[in-house]
Amino acid sequence: MSPKPPPKKKIWSWRSQAFRGLIYQVVAISLIVAVVWFLAHNTLLNMKIRGIQSGFDFMTSPAGFDIGESLYPFDSAQPYWQAFLVGLTNTLRVALLGIVLTTILGTLLGVGRFSRNALVRGLSYGYVELFRNVPVLLQLLMWYLVFTEVLPATSDAWSIGPVFLSKGGLSFPIPVWAHGHLWSLIGLLAGLVFAYAYRRWAIKQFEATGRLRSMFWVPVAICLVAALLGWLAGGAPTAFDSPVKGEFAIEKGGSLTPEFLSVLLGLTIYTASFVAEVVRSGIQSVARGQSEAAAALGLSPGQSMRLVTLPQALRVIIPPMTNQFLNLTKNSSLAVAIGYPDVVSIANTALNQTGRAVECIAVVMLVYLTTSLSTSLLMNWYNSRSAIKER
Repeated sequence: MSPKPPPKKKIWSWRSQAFRGLIYQVVAISLIVAVVWFLAHNTLLNMKIRGIQSGFDFMTSPAGFDIGESLYPFDSAQPYWQAFLVGLTNTLRVALLGIVLTTILGTLLGVGRFSRNALVRGLSYGYVELFRNVPVLLQLLMWYLVFTEVLPATSDAWSIGPVFLSKGGLSFPIPVWAHGHLWSLIGLLAGLVFAYAYRRWAIKQFEATGRLRSMFWVPVAICLVAALLGWLAGGAPTAFDSPVKGEFAIEKGGSLTPEFLSVLLGLTIYTASFVAEVVRSGIQSVARGQSEAAAALGLSPGQSMRLVTLPQALRVIIPPMTNQFLNLTKNSSLAVAIGYPDVVSIANTALNQTGRAVECIAVVMLVYLTTSLSTSLLMNWYNSRSAIKER
């Protein structure tokens, strides 16, 4: 007799765990949608009863105010949506640059906690304990006070060559745009591709033969040479717009305002203290036998940390590091306290002029929700690539 086929699972039966889970999810989503609809409906109804205007039609009206700091020209005749766009770019400028600087500084401090030099260990420990336990808002105010009260006036600005530092901010030369700069950028992008390919080849060679090749200086040299070749191919432009001292301010060149520098330094220094602890805990999670095995193979302490310990610690470091990146991005909203025109500052001004409180707050919520979800998505992708692959 042939064996009986196994009974078919009833997918749509209440006894099916998958079916019950689907029903629970549908009910939960329906309840959330119902609550959101109820709140939105009541809010709009109450606003209508009180004669309060609602809607996003004000976005196309002239803003009627200027913005002191912007990556591109903006004047009061432009609409509100462009003002919000300026605030968004200012927020992203602080967040992205802050994440890069925080990662570098925090990693150096975390590795420094394991240095054989007692001075380096002590300084790293002192840094973490000092800046981690002072509220970030106070640190922003402290740096703003330094830039606006401690530094000299623009007439007596400190200078190192063509770079000036004063109460007016940091002024520096910028290249006069030419086609050669575009070719240099193309060369740099090509160099990044070749540097990435070289690193993959070097890692495979190291795993196959045990011969260690440069993982940092050679890729850097590849990028620099590629950018230099692109610059030469574009005619090698050398013109710079350098700042000069004027009667009341430093003119020409590029500049970073005291508000931007205060926000960037405050958020970077504060968040780096937490990142340092994340890196330290990740390194400590790696078994001591791994570094001992690396030493037995003849690797130096620096090579052991870079090639053996840190790659294994990434699986512990990346998830809490993502939280710190999100905290830095959201803490940038405190920039309104020192007058930096981020998206919160622009929303406050628009709210005061139009009275559209719900709409302005909704825009701010959407901006931070989008940036946070994008950061989480990118870091989750990187975490999946760095995770140990099970056989």
